Amino acid sequence: MLYALARPLLFALDPETAHTLTLELADVPLRLGLLRVARAPAVPVRAMGLDFPNPVGLAAGLDKSGAHVDALAKLGFGFIEVGTVTPRPQPGNPKPRLFRLPAAQALVNRMGFNSVGLDAFMENLGRASWRGLLGINIGKNADTPIERAADDYAACLERVYARASYVAVNVSSPNTKNLRELQEDRALDALLARLAALRERLAERHGRRVPLALKVAPDLDAGQVGAIADAVRRHGIDAVIATNTSVSREGVEGLPHANEAGGLSGAPIRARATATLAALAAALKGEAVLIGVGGILRGADAAEKIKAGATLVQLYTGLVYRGPDLVNECISDCQERSRTASFASR
Repeated sequence: MLYALARPLLFALDPETAHTLTLELADVPLRLGLLRVARAPAVPVRAMGLDFPNPVGLAAGLDKSGAHVDALAKLGFGFIEVGTVTPRPQPGNPKPRLFRLPAAQALVNRMGFNSVGLDAFMENLGRASWRGLLGINIGKNADTPIERAADDYAACLERVYARASYVAVNVSSPNTKNLRELQEDRALDALLARLAALRERLAERHGRRVPLALKVAPDLDAGQVGAIADAVRRHGIDAVIATNTSVSREGVEGLPHANEAGGLSGAPIRARATATLAALAAALKGEAVLIGVGGILRGADAAEKIKAGATLVQLYTGLVYRGPDLVNECISDCQERSRTASFASR
């Protein structure tokens, strides 16, 4: 209810300003009890060797700096993913770089991995008191040549390993030049081989094997899906996050800001993201966990991802349009979907 009142005020601001302001003020209403969020139902899920209190998580991108984990954790998420973090600080792309498409319940962003860098990022996480399941999303600096991208990912993995519940490897943002080339066969194979080998050394050093997840685009053809599934299987990657934002503008043609460069998220990419998820489920046959993201604006959308093969789901754009109530709605619908599937299998 409170978000419904606040939304017109937030939407009167520039989208990035509203985003920053919301995060900066998030602790205040939560601590004072002004934001009434129902206790999340317990819907335990085991995935990637981890025990999730419920299957609904926060997607990367909302808290890029890892500075707001404690506030976000109070919204009932079963897990939180922060980042994308890059080895060195970088400003990202020039502003404006975030646009609302309210008629379509969508966003277009070309943030470009704006990042505080590993040092400040880890300091922020060190101040957080929450000890729930934390995913850390890693990427490369914009000025790192694509042929040396693996160096950046390796540096990030080594630095965040001890703090992460799992690490997400982001090779699918459309807003860093040439980044999606890392989804192609040879480049992806080399990157995952490097990170898998490093993960084994880090597991021995820390006495704990941290799962690796690969975040992919929704704009994949059948051949690319098959090649990604093969690489995930070959290198023992634990999960695939399907999907990132889309370069397609299907469903938003003619709307203000639809032709802005960047990745489209929200309701218009739901079907595309779910189709990619289902294709990965068919190709992987249960050999990696699938995390469904993209276009979840209702609890039924989250349940649809579970039906398509996801074990976990994540929210971002839906929170902009629906607010915190969406979290519990999605948990409840995922729970009902699981009960229905369990009953049908008897």
